[in-house]
Amino acid sequence: MSNSAYYELYRRSTVGVTLADALDTLISDEKIQPQLANTILSNFDRIIADNLKLDANVAKSKLTFKGVLSSYNLCDDVWTLIIKNVIIKMSDVSSEGASVTNSIDSEINVDKFKIVACNSKRAGD
Repeated sequence: MSNSAYYELYRRSTVGVTLADALDTLISDEKIQPQLANTILSNFDRIIADNLKLDANVAKSKLTFKGVLSSYNLCDDVWTLIIKNVIIKMSDVSSEGASVTNSIDSEINVDKFKIVACNSKRAGD
């Protein structure tokens, strides 16, 4: 599969920004070439996406939210939603088969919540 088959969403995460900063430093110190940095970032996109798939069983939390939809946008098959005055309920759930073995609930209120959603399978896959 080509490197362009993965979204670059997780490059904005803390670990993604830190990786990009480290690569920029290595490029400016002439330790690596920019092409290598691009390859590393493409591998980062692929690895993060593959590890967060439902089949990988990494994400075991349930998130529900209620608020006022402020704006939404669909561009290149990626939805961006901005929700204001949001109540977010999080449930950390570990399940064995159909029965829930552990559940920890928490609730937070936030002024603004941004959701970026994309299809898990790109066109042509």
